[in-house]
This record gives sequence, structure tokens and C-alpha cells, in this order.
Amino acid sequence: MEIVIIGIILLLLFNYLGTINFNTFVQDNKVLFSKLKESDYDFLLTAKYGDKVDFDAKYQARVKSGIIVFLIGILVIITTTGSLNFAIKIVLVLAVTYLVFKNDYNSVKNYYKYHLHDINLKLPYYLKSLEILIQHYTVPVAIVRSLDQSPEMFKAGLRDLIASIDAGDSTIEPYMAFARRYPVRDSMRMMRLLYRLGLGSQERKQDQLIVFSRTVSNLQAKSRETKYKERLEKMEKKTMTMLTSTGAGVMVILLLSILQMFTGI
Repeated sequence: MEIVIIGIILLLLFNYLGTINFNTFVQDNKVLFSKLKESDYDFLLTAKYGDKVDFDAKYQARVKSGIIVFLIGILVIITTTGSLNFAIKIVLVLAVTYLVFKNDYNSVKNYYKYHLHDINLKLPYYLKSLEILIQHYTVPVAIVRSLDQSPEMFKAGLRDLIASIDAGDSTIEPYMAFARRYPVRDSMRMMRLLYRLGLGSQERKQDQLIVFSRTVSNLQAKSRETKYKERLEKMEKKTMTMLTSTGAGVMVILLLSILQMFTGI
């Protein structure tokens, strides 16, 4: 074990002094390591950290961590003896390396899943506030005015949407880009309705607004239903925990009573 610790210290020391430079190695083999990169990793990083995140730096840090863990694992195999077969040891080292390499990806993916759930609940309420503004302003102006009061998670997407419209893009693409950024239930359909609402004449606007309003109300109802189900599930879990704890407590008391009776005899 002492040899392993010394080896790890030397490995880190050589990396610090530049004798073994992991960063250079990863950079020189960038094309090779990029084949292991997940197709949605950049998108997930953007969802968590925003547009200013350095994709290459984040991915190279993952690769570097994986290489270090692999080398430490090989060092452990070489310097230790045991009943395990050499091939099994190699498989275990590869498995641990894979888990370390995937750790950051799984972290941002789990964040995104939770983030999507939050978006799914909040988007209908944002659209409702937007609907009220559209009654008094054009769709682009209403979107601009809604920015300050919108949930924080939507602001980056709304700024991009506003920037595209201000740049003269009158197509549906800016709206679809927003929907793709927040790919939750009915987001594509709502953005299409919003785009058509902006195109319609003043005479047709009221009819289109009614359709938009009904759709938003349906989404709000679904959101409330989801929240209600989540509350019920939490209450059920708490109840089950309390019942389990109470049952375990009663069993312990009964066992102690029985033991006391026998020891008393």
C-alpha cells in the first residue's frame, strides 16, 4: 500500500513539474478522445452553465480525470497481490475509470432532467402572463416587456429570441429555437401559436388569442395536476416512513420486553 501512495504522489509531482503533462497529452490526442464525447454533452453544459461555458476545457478535465484514475488503478494492480485474477482486476479498473469519466456527464444530465421538470411546471404560468401583455401590445413588444418578470430560467432564451427578432428575422425559427432550448410538453405547439398570433391581422388577433388562452389554461391545469400528484407522493412517502419507524420502534420495545421477562425468570 505504501508503494501505491508513493507512486500516486510521484505521478502528481511529475504532472506538476511538467515531466508528465496530462493536459498536453489530452490536447495532442484531442481528435481521438473526442470520439468518446456524448452528442448532447455541449447542450447539457449550456443548459447548466450558460453560453459562456468552455466546452473543450470541461471535456478535457473529464478525460484527464479518467486517465489519472486508470494509471492509479494500473499502479495498484502492479504493486498489490491478491486472489483476484489479473483480467478481473483490469476489468474493475476499466469500470472505475468509466464511472469517473461519466460522472460529470451524468451530473449535468440529471441537472437537466430536474431543470426540465421545473420548466414544465413554470412555462404555463409565464405564457399566461405573456397572454395578458399580448392583449395590449404586439407579440414582439409583449415578449420584451415580459422579460424582467419572467422566471430566471427563461431569460437567456428570451434574450436570444428578442435579439433574433430585432435583427430582422421574421420567420418562425427564433420561436422554434426557444422551444428547442426548453423542450418540454407542448412547447413547440405554443411557440407556433405565438408566432401565428404575431402574424395575424388585428381582426383575427382576438380569435387567435382565444385559442392561445385556452391552450395556456389547459397547460396550467396539467401543471397544477402534476404539482398535486407530487404533493400526494411526498405525503405518502412521509406516511410510509412514519409507519415503518413506528413499527420498528414497537418491535424493538416488544423484543426488549420479552428479553426482560426471560432474564427476570
